[in-house]
Amino acid sequence: MKILDSKGRLFGKVSILDVGAALVILLVVVGIFFFPSTSGSVAQVGVTTKPVEVDLVVRGLNVRDPQELFQQGLKEGGKTKVIIRNQPYGEIGIKAVKQLPRTVLIPQPDGTVKALPDPRTEQFSTDMILTLGGDANITKDGPVLGNSKVKIGVPIELEGFNYNFNATVIDVRVKG
Repeated sequence: MKILDSKGRLFGKVSILDVGAALVILLVVVGIFFFPSTSGSVAQVGVTTKPVEVDLVVRGLNVRDPQELFQQGLKEGGKTKVIIRNQPYGEIGIKAVKQLPRTVLIPQPDGTVKALPDPRTEQFSTDMILTLGGDANITKDGPVLGNSKVKIGVPIELEGFNYNFNATVIDVRVKG
C-alpha cells in the first residue's frame, strides 16, 4: 500500500489538506491557551489611580465672542467631554481657562526681537490654555485616561453643547 495515492490521501483514507488544517487549528489553540499575551490590554492588574492635571493649548480657534464661550461652555469648575485619539473618554473637569494675548515678533534696530501685540484685525481668532483635571491610571508608560495614553503632543478633541474643537497636550502633571 502506498503512503500517498493519486487523490492526495494518506494511506487512502485521510486527505493531506485535512491533516494540514487540523495541525494549524491545533497550533492556534495551543498558542492561545498555553502562551497568552499581555500586550493587547492597557488596563492591567495592580495599576494605581491618581489625580492628574493636563494642560492643553488651543491656537487660532475661530469664535465670535470668546468671553461668551468662557462663561457658557468652558468655565472653570465646569466639565467638558473629551475624545483622545478618536476614543471617547467621557467628561472631565475644567480647572482653568486662560486666554492668551495675540502677539507678533518684531525685530528691533539693535538686533533683538520683541513680542508686541498683534496689530492685525483677526477679531474672530483666539488662543488659550486649558487645564483639565481628573483621575488617570498610572502605568509604567505614563498616565492613561480611558484606554488612551496622555502625553505631551497628543491631540485631544473637546466637545460641549455649543463647541467642538481640537487642542494639543503641552503638559501632564501627576498629583499625589
